[in-house]
Amino acid sequence: MPDDAHGHHPVAVQTPPAGPGVGFVDEEGRSRTESLGERLLGSLLDRAHLMPARLVGRLVAQEIAAVGGTDVSIWLQDYDQRTLQPLTGTGLVGETTSIDGSWPGRAFTEDARFEQALPDGSVRLYLPMLDGSDRVGVLAFTLPGVDDNDRRLAQRLAGLTADLIVTKSHYTGTFAQVRAAAPMSLSAHLQWQSLPPLVMTTPDVALAGILEPAYDVGGDSFDYALDEHVLHLAVFDAMGHGLEAAIMATVVVAAYRHGRRSAASLPDLYVHMDDVLGASHPGRFATAQVGRLDTETGILSWVNAGHPAPLRVREGAAVSELTGPITRPVGFGGAAPSVQTVQLVPGDRVLFFTDGVVEERLEGGLQFGEVRLRELVEQTSADRLSVAETVRLLSHALMAARGGRTSDDASLLLVEWRGPPRDDELARGLIGGLPAGDIDS
Repeated sequence: MPDDAHGHHPVAVQTPPAGPGVGFVDEEGRSRTESLGERLLGSLLDRAHLMPARLVGRLVAQEIAAVGGTDVSIWLQDYDQRTLQPLTGTGLVGETTSIDGSWPGRAFTEDARFEQALPDGSVRLYLPMLDGSDRVGVLAFTLPGVDDNDRRLAQRLAGLTADLIVTKSHYTGTFAQVRAAAPMSLSAHLQWQSLPPLVMTTPDVALAGILEPAYDVGGDSFDYALDEHVLHLAVFDAMGHGLEAAIMATVVVAAYRHGRRSAASLPDLYVHMDDVLGASHPGRFATAQVGRLDTETGILSWVNAGHPAPLRVREGAAVSELTGPITRPVGFGGAAPSVQTVQLVPGDRVLFFTDGVVEERLEGGLQFGEVRLRELVEQTSADRLSVAETVRLLSHALMAARGGRTSDDASLLLVEWRGPPRDDELARGLIGGLPAGDIDS
C-alpha cells in the first residue's frame, strides 16, 4: 500500500464485528452500546466517586434534569420516623413532610413506588430509597410521562441514590444533621452511633428495631447479625439514665459483638458480657436478651437476662408470651445462664422489648402493663404490614397510649421467620428477594 503525501503509512480501518463482541456477553447477545439508563447511572456513579457529601443531592438533581426530570426532591427519615426531612440546594425542592398521610410517606411506609398524575398530564414519581432493605428516605421527581422502562430506571436510580447517601455518611455529619428533627442528647448520639441498620429483610428472615425516646435515649440498645443461616440478635437495657447508662450500654454491645464474632455459644456470650461489665462497671448491671434463630429450621434459642418475656405473634392466633426461666442481669457475676428454645412456623414473628415499654406509669399511677402491650401488638399486626412498618406504627401507638410519657427508655425488636432458604438462593427473581414494586425484567 503506497505512502501518502507526508510519507505516512495509511492505517486500515476495520469495521467492528456485529453482535455483542468478545468482552462482556450474555445469553441473549445484547449489545454493549451504552443505553440512556446506563449513561445516567454510570455518570452518577462515576461523578459521585470523589464528590463531597454536601453536593450529592445536587449531583442527583443535576443528572435527573439532564434526562428530562424536574422538581427533584430527596427526603431522609428523621430519627423517630415521623417526618421526612429534605436535602436542600441547587436543583432540589421539598419541605419537611409528615410520613403519615403524604405521597412521599406512602412510598416510605410501603417500600413501593407511587405515581401522582399532575393536572398538566405529567407524572410525579415517589420512590423509596432503600440501602439493601433499610429505609433511607424517598426520592421524587416529575417526568412528562412514564412507561415500564422509566419505572425500572427510576427505581434503580433511587437505589443508587440511597447507596451514595449511606456511603458518604461515613465521611460527614451532613446527613445526620438533616435527619435530626429535634435536638439530640449526647447519650442518644452515642447510642445511635452504635446501632446497626434499623431494618433488615431477606427471603428467609426479616427484622426491625426502634429506640424511644429517639432524641434522648440513654441505656437501651439492640444488635443483630446474619451469619450464614444463623440470625444473631440481642436487646440491652443498661442500669440508670443518661450518659452513664449509654456508656454502659456501649460496653455491653461491644462485649456482645466481640463474643459473637468469636463464635461463642449463648451461655459463653452471657458469661463474657457478665465478666466485662462486672470488671468495667462494678456494682452496676444491664438486663439483656441474646438469641439465635436458625433460619433453616426455625428454631429460636435465647437467654433472657432480666427482660420481660418476648411475645410470639402468629397469624390467626392470639399473641402469646414465650415464658421460661429468667437469668440474672449481666454484671452481677457467677450466674449460670438458662437457654430456652422454641420452634417457630413460617410467618411467626417474635417481639423482644425492654421494660420501659410496659412499666411506664399512666395518669393515676397504674403501669401501662403487658396486657395493653399485647392488645396494641394484635391491633398493629392485624393488617400484616411489613416488619418495619409494624414496628414504626407500634412504637408510635405505644407512645400515644402512654400519653407521651418516656421516663424510661423503651426498645422494640421484631423478628419474622419467613421459612427455610430456597434450594437456589441466587435464583433471579426469587420471590421475597426484591423490594415491593420492583420490575424484574
